[in-house]
Amino acid sequence: MKLTLQKSSVNSKSEIQITGSKSESNRLLLLQALYSDIKIKNLSNSDDSNVMQQALQTSTNVIDVHHAGTAMRFLTAFFATQNGREVTLTGSSRMKERPIQVLVEALNLLGADITYLETTGCPPLKIKGNVLTKNKVTLKANVSSQYISALLLIAPKLENGLELTLEGEITSVPYINMTLDLLNQIGVETVFDDNFIKVKPLNKELKAKSLVVESDWSSASYYYSIVALSEIGTEITLSAYKESSLQGDSALANIYKQFGVETTFLNNTITLKKNSKNTNAIKLDLNNSPDIAQTIAVTCLGLGIKCHLTGLHTLKIKETDRLLALKNEIEKLGGKISVTNDSLGLEESIFLKNDCEIATYNDHRMAMSFAPLALKTSLQIADSMVVSKSYPTFWDDLKSIGFKISK
Repeated sequence: MKLTLQKSSVNSKSEIQITGSKSESNRLLLLQALYSDIKIKNLSNSDDSNVMQQALQTSTNVIDVHHAGTAMRFLTAFFATQNGREVTLTGSSRMKERPIQVLVEALNLLGADITYLETTGCPPLKIKGNVLTKNKVTLKANVSSQYISALLLIAPKLENGLELTLEGEITSVPYINMTLDLLNQIGVETVFDDNFIKVKPLNKELKAKSLVVESDWSSASYYYSIVALSEIGTEITLSAYKESSLQGDSALANIYKQFGVETTFLNNTITLKKNSKNTNAIKLDLNNSPDIAQTIAVTCLGLGIKCHLTGLHTLKIKETDRLLALKNEIEKLGGKISVTNDSLGLEESIFLKNDCEIATYNDHRMAMSFAPLALKTSLQIADSMVVSKSYPTFWDDLKSIGFKISK
């Protein structure tokens, strides 16, 4: 469904309740499948978390995760440990192009039995569940952190735990720390020292049985963009968030100071307030939070300021090649942008074209990151319901703060 966003302005003060983090929810769902005593509060209502939940509860032998990359990776590790069960794990046509060889090879080294059914190195996979007795594996450190987290999440259920060595510079460290922190909360002993991670088996009773998922910082990013593109004095309050967040995208609070947006933490809420204007170029390394690159690039486009973003190598293997998709859509609007395999450079822009149709490429973040531009120009969002992958109520929430949106 295509939506038209008329040029809008937002209320001077607004409040939004945002659903639980998809990243935390999917990790906890896997841990809950391994340890049935775990109870989860404020679970994400995203498509990805629904897919994950259904896959873990089904008894069928063919499981289709559609576009859910996190689910594909976490479930590959989970089903590899389910002794005696055989499943076929598949997904959308794009999912069948997304690499998973690094994880499959690591699991097979630990004693798993996983084979490819179509293209070598990509889903669909045939997984025959085994008892994994080996406990040492080495990975390149710059791979998707989801491969690493998938291994860490099953580690406490392995007979001998897991010793993981990472070679080179690690990508997305906050996501690895999130996984280890959640393991620690249920009583698993872990060590993360330089490029070595050790997870001990959990044979005793769980330390924590009820865990609350923090709201999703990636979803908050669109409100940071909205406030940055709004008049000075505009405020939006979001819940539920904490200053000591496990999520890498909580870097937003610091990053958006460069756009004149201040963040105040109070009673599990954050209030974003536009305090000043900025015309200086933005230069950031997003190695630890690549998911907010699209939001930041579009914020800079809307403000007409230069930016140079690096650390983006994982964006090429997401729901789409996000760097190429960004280039296509920003150029439609009149922006000048160059991209490499791991960076993008945006030039200053003087005006934005009206009524451009933004293609979304089956990627929820493309739809949501471009939406704030309606504060500067009218635009259309193709396949708008792609947002349900992570934030199903996104368009209703934008309407509630003043956006003019129609079908």
